[in-house]
Amino acid sequence: MSLVFAGELPRRIEACGVIAVVVIDRAGDAEALGAALHAGGIGAVELALRTPESMEALARLKRSLPGLLVGAGTVLTPAQVARVREAGADFAVAPGCNRRVLAAAAEAGLPFAPGIATPSDIEAAVEQGCNLLKFFPAEPSGGAAFLRSMAGPYAHLGLKYIPLGGIDERTAGAYLAEPSVAALGGSWIALRELIRARDWPAITGRAARAMELIRKNRPSP
Repeated sequence: MSLVFAGELPRRIEACGVIAVVVIDRAGDAEALGAALHAGGIGAVELALRTPESMEALARLKRSLPGLLVGAGTVLTPAQVARVREAGADFAVAPGCNRRVLAAAAEAGLPFAPGIATPSDIEAAVEQGCNLLKFFPAEPSGGAAFLRSMAGPYAHLGLKYIPLGGIDERTAGAYLAEPSVAALGGSWIALRELIRARDWPAITGRAARAMELIRKNRPSP
């Protein structure tokens, strides 16, 4: 089996331009959150597995909006790989590059983007057969300029990156200018406190501004 993002999936991710990264405390908020993001133009979501109700929230989000690309984030164990696949995740990501988790994802046929922050991380991910990598934490690691320098020696491999960590509306443009960036990880779009407050109009507004940012800084592929 394969970890590779292939077929329509990578093209859909690049067309989205941004993946809204969310943390859901109450699974019952998943449908309303998905609707709010969708209304703002968001086509892809990474739901971080950081709360007891995350797995149920992921399943509910995917059921309510089958056309939405739903990824599972913070996937740290092989057991989680099986559960997110069963819940309907289209792909998964992690903050690091754990060989056991990658092996489980390959066995499950789950496209997986491991986290990288150094050239050694990139080589470890490539050795496992990955072609889409999560650059994390992006801003603390050196930002878009650092990613450009680090990714350069591997450009001939066709690798793509999802930067995440400390990015906001002010810094997003620099990443979008990088040809190696498939999409941004947008943790600023649906802040956890807004989800907790069920402020869906605010989230829709932030989603719409994020999509306008994509349109202004990068043409549709």
